[in-house]
Amino acid sequence: MIMAQAPSSSPKPAVRATPDRKALAKVGESVRARLARDPSVYRVPVDSAEIFAIGDFLDARECARLIELIDDVARPSDLTRDIEGDYRTSYSGDVDRDDPVVRTVERRLYDLIGIDASWGETIQGQRYHPGQQFKEHCDWFDTDQAYWAKESATGGQRSWTGMVYLNTVEEGGVTEFTRIGVTIPPQPGALLLWNNNLPDGTVNWDTMHAALPVVRGAKYVITKWFRSRRWGM
Repeated sequence: MIMAQAPSSSPKPAVRATPDRKALAKVGESVRARLARDPSVYRVPVDSAEIFAIGDFLDARECARLIELIDDVARPSDLTRDIEGDYRTSYSGDVDRDDPVVRTVERRLYDLIGIDASWGETIQGQRYHPGQQFKEHCDWFDTDQAYWAKESATGGQRSWTGMVYLNTVEEGGVTEFTRIGVTIPPQPGALLLWNNNLPDGTVNWDTMHAALPVVRGAKYVITKWFRSRRWGM
C-alpha cells in the first residue's frame, strides 16, 4: 500500500547544471509514453515526480535467488562522497550479471521501459538489518562534485531508477519520498520505478528519498540505475 502524508515545505536547493539535459528529456519522454500504455503499471498520484509501481514483478523463486546472490556479495555500502555519521549503514554489492535469474530480471526491465540494455548499470543488491538505513538522498549525480568527471565519462547522468523489494520486512524499512510525502512499505516482488529528472531533463529534487531504518527482521532490495547514454568505460 502506497501512503501519502504532508509534503516537505523546505525550499528546493539550487538547480544543478545538467550537461545531458536533451538526452534525459528524450529518454524520459520515451519511457513515460511506454509506461502509460501498459495496464499493469500504476502511477503514484503526485504531480512533481514521476513514480510508478508494478506488483508481482518478480516471483517468490526469483526473489529467493536474488537474496542468495546479495548475501554472497554484501559489504558495507559506499557513498559517492564522504559523509560522516550513520548516513548509509546498509550492506550492498553488485550481483552476478551472468546468473540466469539476474539476466531474466534485466531483460524484463528492458522490455518494460525500453531503454537500451547498454545504458544500464549492473544490478546492485542491498541488505538492511535492524537499525540500518539510508538517509534522504537523490539518485542523480551532483555535477558540482569532483566525482562527476568520472561519471560523465562512463555514461553520464542517471535517468531512471528501478528498485524491487525481495522480502517481507517484519517492521520498518519503508521507502519515503521525503519532499512529496509518499511512503511505500516493502512488498515482495514489487517494482518501483521513478524518473530522476523533470520532463525538461533537469534534475528533480522531489525524487529525494530515504530507506527508513528496519526495526525488526531484514530487508532485501535490488536496484538498477539507467544512464543518459551507454554505461561503462
